[in-house]
Amino acid sequence: MAQQRRVQLSTQRPTSTVCVLGTELSLDVCGSAPKDAVAFHVQGTPGVKLYVVHETQSVKLPSSVCRWPLAAGTEVLLAMDAPSKDVGDEKVRISYFREAGGVPVGRAMLYLTCVEVSLDTDANRSGAVSRTLLDKATWTWGPDGHGAILLVNCDRDDPKAETLDNQDTAIRSYAGTGTSHTRNPLFPMFFPPDFPFLQPFSPPDLKDMSQMVLRTRGPRTIFAGHRLLLHVDFSDADKVGVFYGGNSIALEEYKHVLGGSKLAYTVKPSRHQEESVFYVEGLAFPDVSFSGLVAFHVTLLESPEKVPAAWGVRVSHNRGEQSPNAVPTPSQGLLETPIFTDTVVFRVAPWIMTPNTAAPLEVFVCSVDNNEDFVAAVGAMAEKTKCPLTVCPLLENRQDRWIQDEVEFGYVQAPHKTFPVVFDSPRDRGLKDFPVKSILGPDFGYVARQAPEGASSLDSFGNLEVSPPVTVQGKEYPLGRILIGSSFPRFGGRRMAKAVKDFLVAQQVQAPVELFSDWLHVGHVDEFLSFVPAPDRKGFRLLLASPSACYQLLKEKQEEGFGEAVMFEGLKEVSKPTINEILANEGLRKFNNYVQSCINWNRDILKRALELAESDILDIPQLFRGNVATGAEAFFPDMVNMLVLGRHLGIPKPFGPLVGGQCCLEERVRALLEPLGLTCTFIDDYFSYHILSGEVHCGTNVRRKPFAFKWWHMVP
Repeated sequence: MAQQRRVQLSTQRPTSTVCVLGTELSLDVCGSAPKDAVAFHVQGTPGVKLYVVHETQSVKLPSSVCRWPLAAGTEVLLAMDAPSKDVGDEKVRISYFREAGGVPVGRAMLYLTCVEVSLDTDANRSGAVSRTLLDKATWTWGPDGHGAILLVNCDRDDPKAETLDNQDTAIRSYAGTGTSHTRNPLFPMFFPPDFPFLQPFSPPDLKDMSQMVLRTRGPRTIFAGHRLLLHVDFSDADKVGVFYGGNSIALEEYKHVLGGSKLAYTVKPSRHQEESVFYVEGLAFPDVSFSGLVAFHVTLLESPEKVPAAWGVRVSHNRGEQSPNAVPTPSQGLLETPIFTDTVVFRVAPWIMTPNTAAPLEVFVCSVDNNEDFVAAVGAMAEKTKCPLTVCPLLENRQDRWIQDEVEFGYVQAPHKTFPVVFDSPRDRGLKDFPVKSILGPDFGYVARQAPEGASSLDSFGNLEVSPPVTVQGKEYPLGRILIGSSFPRFGGRRMAKAVKDFLVAQQVQAPVELFSDWLHVGHVDEFLSFVPAPDRKGFRLLLASPSACYQLLKEKQEEGFGEAVMFEGLKEVSKPTINEILANEGLRKFNNYVQSCINWNRDILKRALELAESDILDIPQLFRGNVATGAEAFFPDMVNMLVLGRHLGIPKPFGPLVGGQCCLEERVRALLEPLGLTCTFIDDYFSYHILSGEVHCGTNVRRKPFAFKWWHMVP
């Protein structure tokens, strides 16, 4: 339904008004009728479409009815099809008549100027701004949905930019030279205090933003008595920034015009251009207090008419009283009147994780004391997949090797652009500066959440995984489901920080599943599960650590006569239990029965949450040690905690019993995984990672290819 505005008429003097293209004007024919008038006749110039609404029916004029009764509910509607060439170049005349009179007892004249005012975005999600018949004031999900998309401008397009605090709001060119302008000083709360969110503004920065185009057509002189106001709701102002360069393409002309404390901006239409292009950036990701939706409005304001001196009144010092003795200046005390508003809605793009099964783009590992062989092994794997390797040096990691725990790589996406965004965990150990100093950069964004209550081990991102795409009871999760570890069903214990969990839930597109991981000493989900690609079924297999499978394998080898084969062959200063000793250790067996029950609990959750069959799950032989009070740790290197690079798997070398010259644990894992077309490489991480309570996956990280599926096509 078109926007409609009521217009008052007068038989005493002509009325002038603006009709915005695409809207309707409702003429108050009864309010302006002379006292004894009972009927009216209406006619207009060719550029005006007229309708009379009488007894709930709308009749387009001209019609066979010459006069219409001035009955309650009767109204005249008008619309115009094209912008005017001159001010007041179209007219409507209302003639009023007595009961049977042939001569009008009064006439009301309306002079009309049609203008076009349209605020447009990429509501069709094609990658370019275009006109649309869709409802721009709403945002809908799905392949047939509509509504514009906004990226959080969280990268750093000027590589030379120094870290800024939230008071430095300069805008510079890419090279750091040129005129500076002031940017919005408000700062998203999810960034650390020293994070350089508001970076020097540059041409690449424009490409991170979404365009919003204001189109105006009609006589330019009409805007002398009208004002165009671009504005944002107060509740959204700290979530966005808007920049405008006027008619100039010079970088120094771009100024921050909306966002923060700036709620409105007066747009002065150019005499020579019909379009004003604004660039919009997101400042905050969706979160518990922010749905991600942001609305912008453009309102056409009509200036108050100049009030003749004879109409003036003096306002008394007594509240509510008027004195006729003095005359105010024309329009004093009168506000501009809104006569039209156009609204567009953006949704801020969510942060999206990628699963192990996605193609690798870059591998990360830390170089610390005595892990040269590990770094070399990871580098060899990266070379096999033709994937770049980034080694974080000791100076930057400060002996913190757990790069999986520090960050999680994801991305943001809009129809016009996609770029990676690193999510920085609250753990903040030796690697805490690495994401900002070495990863954040041009087209590589950054986001963080803190844990005011204090970070626990469950806030490290080894406790944050995501499944491949699944369909569960007919509901599609084309971007998979996030998996996090928690302390349920046990009361108390450790949980992921509320700020981190709230952030993950608020992204909407990868509905999180909570698993039970607090039974582990470290407490991370990557200690008992992983996903690998597969050519059949759902396109992947879920790998679960399995004490039961391990005991079954060791029992088989004992029955084959290898009971005296030892664990950890070739490792110095490490106890070397035999298969017979392991099977005879009742305390170890009892503890692993407990571990198996914890994993089985998670198995059932995962089968329901991801709709998995038993044939979608592979049990990887694994034993754990510890006790219920301190939590479980891997008895031998945890083979589920692997590096997945396409079909190449970097698996912790288990140092299992040698049977026929082969490690029986490695042999069993190969038998499970190689039929899927996967290649198993066993990496020795015993002294460099395993004895420190971590494995290959904990010590590496991978940036992966974004999903081909567009997140806005899904229905959360």
